[in-house]
Amino acid sequence: MTEQEKYMKQAIKQAQKAYVLGEVPIGCVIVYEGKVVGRGYNRRNTDKNTLAHAEITAINKASKKIGDWRLEGCTLYVTLEPCQMCAGAIVQARIDEVVMGSMNPKAGCGGSILNILEMPEFNHQVKVTRGVLEEECSGMLTKFFKELRVRNKAEKELRRNLQTDGL
Repeated sequence: MTEQEKYMKQAIKQAQKAYVLGEVPIGCVIVYEGKVVGRGYNRRNTDKNTLAHAEITAINKASKKIGDWRLEGCTLYVTLEPCQMCAGAIVQARIDEVVMGSMNPKAGCGGSILNILEMPEFNHQVKVTRGVLEEECSGMLTKFFKELRVRNKAEKELRRNLQTDGL
């Protein structure tokens, strides 16, 4: 197992925590000098907070641990390509490298829709590695959304039946 796979496995463990909560399973770890200094997983619905993304949580924890908002020398591992907010925060935090599991063609800003991480116009660019344990990362997301569609369909049918019964 490579070092990248080792840390992506830890990000996947974080994503599993989100999955258990019924959240979109996205997980993240930040590594500095061979040690995990920040962890996070998606908690938007649980916390009722737009900002409760895995990357933002991990950045906050890493900044506290290191004692600086600049996370130079850090590598961020995330199971899904960051959105525009998280990609911007990664650039602002001066993180050196991002390692992604699966790409996000609908909202990704690390190469899919935009590439905020590597834009030469910004004062900081991030080294990006894509596709580490991609199958495992995307499989977890696919499973989650299939289950969500089934759950949503059942809830819709239940509501329709309750209305039909006059309840």
